[in-house]
Amino acid sequence: MKILDLKINNFGKLTNKEIKLEDGINIIYGENESGKSTLLKFIMGMVYGLSKNKNGKFISDYERYTPWDGGEFSGKISYKLDNGERYEVFRDFKKKNPNIYNEELEDISKNFNIDKTTGNKFFYDQTKVDEELFLSTICSVQEETKLEEKEQSALVQKLSNLVSTGEDNISFSKIMTKLNKRQLEEIGTNRTTDRPINIVTKRLEEINNEKEDLLDFRNKQYYIEEKKQSLEEEIKNQENELNLLKELKIIQEKRHLEKEKIKINEDTIKEYNKKIENLNSKNNETKEENSIKQVNKSKINKEKILILAAIIFILTSIISITVIKNDILIAISVVLGVVTLITLGYTQYSKKLGSIKDEKLQNVNNLHIKNEIEILNNSCKKLKKETKIVNEKIEKEYKEETEKLRNKYIGIIPIKVIDEILLKESLIYDINVLQNKISDNKIKLHSTKLDKDNIIPKLENLSSLEEEYSELEEQYMQLYNKNEQINLVKQEIEKAYEIMKKDVTPKFTSNLSKIIEKISTGKYKNVQFDETQGMIVETPNGNYMLAKNLSVGTIDQLYLSLRLSAGTDLSTENLPIILDETFAYWDNKRLENILRYLNEEYKNRQIILFTCTHREKELLTKLGINFNIVNL
Repeated sequence: MKILDLKINNFGKLTNKEIKLEDGINIIYGENESGKSTLLKFIMGMVYGLSKNKNGKFISDYERYTPWDGGEFSGKISYKLDNGERYEVFRDFKKKNPNIYNEELEDISKNFNIDKTTGNKFFYDQTKVDEELFLSTICSVQEETKLEEKEQSALVQKLSNLVSTGEDNISFSKIMTKLNKRQLEEIGTNRTTDRPINIVTKRLEEINNEKEDLLDFRNKQYYIEEKKQSLEEEIKNQENELNLLKELKIIQEKRHLEKEKIKINEDTIKEYNKKIENLNSKNNETKEENSIKQVNKSKINKEKILILAAIIFILTSIISITVIKNDILIAISVVLGVVTLITLGYTQYSKKLGSIKDEKLQNVNNLHIKNEIEILNNSCKKLKKETKIVNEKIEKEYKEETEKLRNKYIGIIPIKVIDEILLKESLIYDINVLQNKISDNKIKLHSTKLDKDNIIPKLENLSSLEEEYSELEEQYMQLYNKNEQINLVKQEIEKAYEIMKKDVTPKFTSNLSKIIEKISTGKYKNVQFDETQGMIVETPNGNYMLAKNLSVGTIDQLYLSLRLSAGTDLSTENLPIILDETFAYWDNKRLENILRYLNEEYKNRQIILFTCTHREKELLTKLGINFNIVNL
């Protein structure tokens, strides 16, 4: 891979910069504080993005490189992969993901994996090198070269770490020591007594013993709870039935009240019928009496008249014939008899006329009675009709209201029970019985609640113990899993370490030996790694010396050599070698050797040297090595 062009719109102190890089060696020259480190960070930011996390620093990279003048925080990088494919990446640093274009300027950003945290991983997909690996091998930043003699032991440790583990900041022995210490302090073992896992185990045993004494109360609680629920359910059902009875009672009382109103009409009808009966009876009695009286009177008058007339006539005739014997008297007697008869007849006639008058009067009375009877009969019919209508209305309303009541309680009370209640006529007894049952059940429920209240503190203690037990079990499993994980990590580290020693370390040391021999002009030829002593270097006289006893300059050479060796096979691409002020503390001889070595051994790699001096330029010119220079 080779970087072709850089376009910086705004990034830190850099504004409107366009930089063209070439194959081979490129020198980025600038005085101190001219923006060399900013340019390197721009390159890293273009391919990996800028983090907004401080990661232990005073400010984050994002905050640090935000344009000072508030301009557009963006830029573009063009590069070519080893297979010849060209790409352009435009990144607005205010956004997480860049725009990636191929040679045809097609946006292919979606062709790469997207990480929710870091964004588009296009550069890793293309090179298989992440930012951390890039910085620890082929990119040497300025801070790593500023070592004084007192810091050489730290650099030697980095060398040992890199040879033994593949990472300059990872020491196998220190990792194993830390893991063992962490395992002991954070977890514990069967032989310890006051470590987390020992404390948890002991408390679990104590809780188990306490729980055994309280479990009986839980069984009792279940019984009490079932009884309580049963009573509550029974009371609820009884209260529902009681409510139904009370509502039905109201409906029945309303119906009864309406029926009582009807009874007034019924009583009136009875009274009218009685009057009609009395009038009919009276009328019949009067007719019979008058008929008998008239017959008797007629018979008596006739008999009396005939007898009287006969007596008078006889007496007159006897007197006239026997005593007087006078024709005149006889005639007078006859006349008197006739007159008497006429008088009697007239009297009889008058009486007859009186009878006719009485009869007419009686007929008038009879007619009045008939009219009164008819009026009463009509009133009775009207009242009966009204009573029937009202009664039908009452029964209809009663049926509708009871049906509503039935529908209201369906689902609350069993239908069979509802229908049985609705058929009842007398409800007082049932209401009283239900009220008594509810009262008794509420007393039982209160007693049950008291029993429950008495065992609640014990159950709360049991619940608290079980909760604590559950938490401790979880803690125990976490400790157990953590212990297993640490053991597994230790096993994997040991496996990796063995593989490293067997396969990687020899290759590292071989490459390192070749590199150090060339850049030291044959002074140091052989570098080995010992688990106990660390890195060992063969001196010109054939003796072996610990790396920590070498000069700072030699240690710097070793460290750079090892990084270059480590970066040889880390990627599918021949990535650029970027060195930021790496040779600031090297003498001219060492610098000349490393420049010659870089030119000879890495002809297929792009090399970018950041420097604030003209030494690199002068020595490359002296050696006749072509280079591209960029002045900031």
